[in-house]
Amino acid sequence: MVAADQPGIAGLRAALSGGVVAKGDEDWDVARQAFNLAVDQRPAAVAFPADADEVAATVRFAAERGLQVAPQLTGHNAAPLGPLDGAVLLRTDGLDDVAFDAEHTRARVGAGVRWGDVVRQTSPRSRAALHGSSPGVGVVGYSLGGGLGWYARRWGLAANSVTAVELVAADGSRLRADRDHEPDLFWALRGGGGNFGVVTAMEFALYPVGELYAGALFFPWERSAEVLHVWHGLLADLPDTVTSCGRIMQFPPFPDVPESLRGRSFVVIEAACLGGADVAAPLLAPLRGLRPSLDTFAAVAPEALLDLHMDPPLPVPALSDHLLLEHLAPAAIDDLAAVAGPGSGSPLAAVDLRHTGAALARPQPHDGAVGALPGVLSLFAVGVPADPAAGAAVGGQLAKVNAVLAGHAVGQSLNMVEGPVATRQVYPPATYRRLQRVRAQYDPDERFRANHPVPTRG
Repeated sequence: MVAADQPGIAGLRAALSGGVVAKGDEDWDVARQAFNLAVDQRPAAVAFPADADEVAATVRFAAERGLQVAPQLTGHNAAPLGPLDGAVLLRTDGLDDVAFDAEHTRARVGAGVRWGDVVRQTSPRSRAALHGSSPGVGVVGYSLGGGLGWYARRWGLAANSVTAVELVAADGSRLRADRDHEPDLFWALRGGGGNFGVVTAMEFALYPVGELYAGALFFPWERSAEVLHVWHGLLADLPDTVTSCGRIMQFPPFPDVPESLRGRSFVVIEAACLGGADVAAPLLAPLRGLRPSLDTFAAVAPEALLDLHMDPPLPVPALSDHLLLEHLAPAAIDDLAAVAGPGSGSPLAAVDLRHTGAALARPQPHDGAVGALPGVLSLFAVGVPADPAAGAAVGGQLAKVNAVLAGHAVGQSLNMVEGPVATRQVYPPATYRRLQRVRAQYDPDERFRANHPVPTRG
């Protein structure tokens, strides 16, 4: 393909100041690697455009050669893309501008910006963005898929705080989509993923947050069922200013894991509370009554939430599964502890239950393609497949976790699905058909390779 098309590669290289990497180049393996080291991306070429004009040049180059374009920053949800044969992997790292309006009520970021880059600038100004659990995740990919973060119970999905999107369309033209310009495209981009173009910049609202009461309670792993029962029983009465997560965790013996946690196992309750300790009391008092081994709760600035969930800062191999769930029966919690907790032999690093509901259950008329999520919990289970044997063990245990909770499942959030899935089964029928119509208008030849594709037909 492109590797043999040296004149074509030379022409693209001449057009991109950020560079192009092809198979056989010295930095090929680094250029094509996703954050998830279990994913083996082998595209036709890897392009590094420095600005929107160079993005357009890359899209035109791909179109002339019958190739698809797969935009990517970090590759946190790269597994569904597959090996990327027949596609140019378009890395957006070079589009890294961050700007704010005068009052810091709105931000504009390039497609190469990660959440940590934003939050570290907004936190000192007592502002918060609707970021996720990891500072290394890209703003654009996270927001296109919905975006479920620490403030979601209060302000909803990040996608619906997006106020404008700039992108390069399939014909190489540059568009701006907002409520007044390309409104159907604007709707589709907020929850419909990367099916409609290469996003080059995004604008979104910021919220007034000066201080939170946040942290984690660590309990012995052997108490997994007991602690999760108490936590789950408190959720229905919590205000939308409190977001929490119950976790069964086995910390790997990796050097980047804090020494006090390295190689050890716990059941952990994390929470972020808008307001002071009094707001958190209905959640924390009963749990503190169980005498945690470690209590890290404190009054913190918004920036502290970047590391609360302890996501890995460096690329790792991972296999995972996800479900959106209704309230769990007590037996389901017992069953979950039995397959992920002590005595289970589980190789999973974490099994998380994030509390959803509140604003996430209240769609608004101005929302995009994903306005709300069903259920009250989001399950995410993950393991580290260090080798094929470990991968088989992780996959088998993920299936067991899924089996004990499948009876409570009410859907999925595509940002959390790190494997192939039929999007027709995830979106409501009317939403799916509308997404298809928008894609047929803006990308009729399906030029763009999204991690969760919405085909123009079928």
